[in-house]
Amino acid sequence: MRVASPKKMGLPARTFVTLLRLAPSGIQNRMWKWWYQKMANANDDREFRFMNYGFEDGKGPELEAEDEPNRMFIQLYSMNIRGVELEGKQVLEVGSGRGGGASWIAKTHKPAKLTGVDFSAKAVGHCQRWYADQTNLEFIEGNAQDLPFDDASFDVVYNVESSHCYGDMGAFVEQAFRILKPGGMFCWTDLRDTKTMETLPSLFESKGFEIVESADVAQEVIRALDEINETKMKAIEEKVPNSVRRSFETFAGIKGTPVYEGFVSGLMAYHRHLMRKP
Repeated sequence: MRVASPKKMGLPARTFVTLLRLAPSGIQNRMWKWWYQKMANANDDREFRFMNYGFEDGKGPELEAEDEPNRMFIQLYSMNIRGVELEGKQVLEVGSGRGGGASWIAKTHKPAKLTGVDFSAKAVGHCQRWYADQTNLEFIEGNAQDLPFDDASFDVVYNVESSHCYGDMGAFVEQAFRILKPGGMFCWTDLRDTKTMETLPSLFESKGFEIVESADVAQEVIRALDEINETKMKAIEEKVPNSVRRSFETFAGIKGTPVYEGFVSGLMAYHRHLMRKP
């Protein structure tokens, strides 16, 4: 099967990374919101429940048969919350997307309540229908930079491959700190250009968080992307309209696209930070 080249996908990896870093925050926020709404509108298939790049380190959780096809995506969520107790807790996912990760965590880790918040009204609507039978799970529309929750409302806040869309990362981190209870945990996993990624630990600490663990997981993400490349391409070919197919390939990190090539070259980084509110 032919893989589109970075040139045909629109941007070389270096240009993509530069735009990701330098675009004004307000423009970034509006563009990403438009993009996610477009993605939600283009596909309302419940089987398309995950929008992350995946993770593979050979230490994935045991899965039920119905979840096995989404193993690589679920493993990214599992890695992000690794070592954090969720059972009986009040948990928030910021950037819940199509809800697959929140659904799996609510089912498997049994929090008292898991709330997913996302700025795409269309995606929230999908999730409210698709997961209505899970009584400890809800989805609401909201802005990560101005979260609609009271102070000290949650025991755990997690964020998976979403914050690169936010125009003001500092505002988001402040919000995560505000809504966590003292001693609460903040689980963060995402991609950035390498230079920007180097600045994030000091940003987290400047907002009051203690960093408990940190890891560079780019190689594990590349391994997952390689593992599911053909499956993703086939799914996009079968389920995505021609008019947005190339955009979906880029978004999915198909081999040859700017994001994938950025990870391979080292221009793009992918890290995990586990943090605590004192």
